[in-house]
Amino acid sequence: MRALGYAERSSSAGAIRIVRRRALQLGLDSSHFRGKRRWSDAQLRQAVAESRSWGDVLTALGLSTESGNAQSHVKSHTIRLGLDTTHLNRVSHRGPHPPEVLCDLSTVAPDRKYLRVAGPTIAAAWFTLRSCAVSFPFEAAAYDLLADTPSGIASVQVKTTTNFTKDGWTVTVGHHPDTHAKKGGYLLAYDPDVIDLFFIIDGDMTMYLIPSRAVAGRVRVVLRTYKKYVVGNVAGLLGLAPTATEARVSTVA
Repeated sequence: MRALGYAERSSSAGAIRIVRRRALQLGLDSSHFRGKRRWSDAQLRQAVAESRSWGDVLTALGLSTESGNAQSHVKSHTIRLGLDTTHLNRVSHRGPHPPEVLCDLSTVAPDRKYLRVAGPTIAAAWFTLRSCAVSFPFEAAAYDLLADTPSGIASVQVKTTTNFTKDGWTVTVGHHPDTHAKKGGYLLAYDPDVIDLFFIIDGDMTMYLIPSRAVAGRVRVVLRTYKKYVVGNVAGLLGLAPTATEARVSTVA
């Protein structure tokens, strides 16, 4: 751009695209352009041809093998150049840890404080295993997911609770009229014409599927009064230890 007299536009992405497109039309070779790179296309071609792994390629180019960004950047260039990389071993950007160490999550104890985040995924798995296709809203919506059930498309609001009181597990099934409202503000019941089902998971990992009309406009409910809507328990799947309430129930049984 500077050589063509456009120094003031040398950093303009739009102007550069125009010049690059014209250079391609003229069949001009720009492989020697490096930009901010310390290596050229020719050096990359040679490094790929002579290496046995991506780590070797990075080393040949004088780059750190610990840099995930560098590896991604180099890989992108090899794709653009159409280079054959089938002879290169896949190298983890996480470091030289053996795969069995990286994959061993059995020693990581699940934590119920993440139940709220995991709730929609658990609900989606429950529906999917029953041949009900699930979709999540692309933008904020009153429902958390849609399930294609035999009775038609159902809008599902997912709720979780770790609040155990003298009456048992209680859960909030209302919502703040303003999504930015502070905690402690008043709650509204969901419109039963907007929400068809509540999928609820309590602190014992018991799952409930409750029709919205059964909630009857309430904003908080005690789950023990909805036992007929229990659809299973996911604790075994997640490897969670029983809570105090589960232990008491087992002892009584």
